[in-house]
Amino acid sequence: MSPTIYLIILLSLISGTIITLTSHHWLLAWIGLEINTLSIIPLISTLHHPRATEAATKYFLTQAAASAMILFSSMFNAWQTGTWDITQMSSTTSHILLTMALAMKLGLVPVHFWLPEVLQGSTLSTSLIIVTWQKLAPMSLIYLTIDNLSTTILVTMGLLSTIVGGWAGLNQTQTRKIMAYSSIAHLGWMIAVSSLMTNLMVMNLMIYLILTSALFWSLIYSKSKTIQDTTMTWNLSPMMTIITMTTLLSLGGLPPLTGFLPKWLILEELVTQNLIPTATIMAISALLSLFFYLRLTHTTTLTLSPNTTTTKLKWRFKPSQPTTLMLIFTTISTLFLPLTPLILL
Repeated sequence: MSPTIYLIILLSLISGTIITLTSHHWLLAWIGLEINTLSIIPLISTLHHPRATEAATKYFLTQAAASAMILFSSMFNAWQTGTWDITQMSSTTSHILLTMALAMKLGLVPVHFWLPEVLQGSTLSTSLIIVTWQKLAPMSLIYLTIDNLSTTILVTMGLLSTIVGGWAGLNQTQTRKIMAYSSIAHLGWMIAVSSLMTNLMVMNLMIYLILTSALFWSLIYSKSKTIQDTTMTWNLSPMMTIITMTTLLSLGGLPPLTGFLPKWLILEELVTQNLIPTATIMAISALLSLFFYLRLTHTTTLTLSPNTTTTKLKWRFKPSQPTTLMLIFTTISTLFLPLTPLILL
C-alpha cells in the first residue's frame, strides 16, 4: 500500500473516532462510526488473500448492521421524545436496540462470533488496531448513555463475555484468536462494572489498551502468529522473552502486576453492590483466561525449538523496527500497580 494512501486511511480512522467521541447528536455519532468502519476495511484487506477478503466482508457486514441498529434506535427515540441528544434517550425499545448494537460493535457475547474470525484474517498490526482503537468509539457511546441502559442486561452480557472469552480461548493455537478471546473477556469485565461505576470502566479500558498494545507489539516484533512461533522469541531477543512473560502475566491479572488492579477493584465493587454470585463466577472465569496466558508464557520463556547455529544468534542483529513505544507500554503494564493510591484519590 502506498504511504500516502496509508496515511489518509489512518487519518480517517482517527477522525471518525474523534467525531464520535465529541458528538452530542446521534447523526454525528453515527457518521463517525461509519467513517471509522470504512477506513479500516482497506487495512484488513491489504493482504490480497481470500482469508483477508473474507475477514473484511465479515467486519463490514457486522459493523454496518450495528450502525444501522444505532441509527434506528436513535430515530425511534427521536420519534418518541422529539430530541436527537445522545444523553436524552428515554425509550425502552431504543435502550435495548442500542445495547445490542454497541455489543455487536464491541464483540460482546452473544454477538461476538465475528471478532476471532476477523482477527485471524488480518495482519498482526491491523488486529492491534481492531482490538484497541476500534473499541474507543462504542465505549464512549456506552459512557454517554449509561444512565439510560439496563443494568441487568449489561451485567449479564459482561458475565457471559468473561465466561466465553476464557472458555473458548483454551482451545486456540493461533495468537490472534487467543487475543480475540482475551479482548472479549476483558470487555466483559468493563461492561459488567460500567453501570455500577463508570470511573472503573474507564480505568479498566485504559489499562486494557496499554496491556494489549504491549503484547501485540511483542508479537509483531517476534512475528509470532501461532503458539509454536513464540518458542523462537528467545533467539530473537532474550530481553523480549522477559518482557512478553511479564505482559502476559499482567494480562492474566496476577499481582503485583498492573493487570491485577482493575480485576481487584471491579470484584470489590461487585461485592459492595451485593452481586456476590456474579463476582464469584467472573473470578473463576478469570482463571480460564489465566490458563491460556500461562500456556503462552510457558512456550515463550521455557520452551526452545530445535535450532541451527545461525538462528540461535538472531539476537545479535539490530531490531527491524523502532521499539520505543513498546518499551514504554511494557514498562507501564508491569509497574503501574504501586500507583493505585494516586489513581483512587
